[in-house]
Amino acid sequence: MSERPAIRPGEPGWQQEHVRRYQETDGADGHMWNGVPTLLLTTTGRKSGKPYTTPLIYGRDGERYLVVGSWGGAPKHPQWYLNLVEDPQIEVQVLAEEFKAHASTAKGGEKARLWKIMAAIYPNYDVFQTRTQRQIPVVIIERA
Repeated sequence: MSERPAIRPGEPGWQQEHVRRYQETDGADGHMWNGVPTLLLTTTGRKSGKPYTTPLIYGRDGERYLVVGSWGGAPKHPQWYLNLVEDPQIEVQVLAEEFKAHASTAKGGEKARLWKIMAAIYPNYDVFQTRTQRQIPVVIIERA
């Protein structure tokens, strides 16, 4: 995943533009989105093998980064989440810093604790959970 990865062709135009601006400005334009911090997550497509980058709201738990696979409360998990379940070796960009990382899904009591951190940053996550039967995952990102 050393080249600048593609945006999944089906992603909304605003996400494509967000990634482009973020990468071109080292996050100066794009790190803050609607008052919340965002990072760029690059996963490897589980079918295509190609790298894909997605802008996501993030939080912190000590040295770890946290993201939520909400997809607005859709009935299915987002593609980026399915990709990292298949291959948890990812790349992340926070502002100008790019690094390799490992992703895992929070479970049990830890998930409940981390969910509170993320819902405090972006309260719509609680709303999104009411829209779906699936359990929306909290993903823990740790530097490789």
